Amino acid sequence: MPKMYNNRKKLHVKKGDQVLIIAGNDKGERGRVLMVNPKKERVLVEGINMRTHHEKPSQDNPQGGRLKREASIHLSNVMVIDPTTDEASRIGRKRIEEEGGGRWARYAKKSGEIIDK
Repeated sequence: MPKMYNNRKKLHVKKGDQVLIIAGNDKGERGRVLMVNPKKERVLVEGINMRTHHEKPSQDNPQGGRLKREASIHLSNVMVIDPTTDEASRIGRKRIEEEGGGRWARYAKKSGEIIDK
């Protein structure tokens, strides 16, 4: 029987994380991750990379017009903010042993604190 491999990428960012933008027009700003797209390696961050979208009139928006919305940015342009030190940190993974087995958890390399509770 052939071996099955998990080709899913392990990302350093999850939905709901606070991140610091480290490159691009919004460099230095902070925001919360709204959505992660692992296939394209992109994230949507609240209030970051705002773009104008032209909308046709609809029942929800009878006026239509130009609306500002967030556009996605590449994963490499964000760093997770360590909740204990409130600074950007690289992310590592380590195994946490629990009752009935263990699990992998993300931790901040600067402080060593576990991010996934």
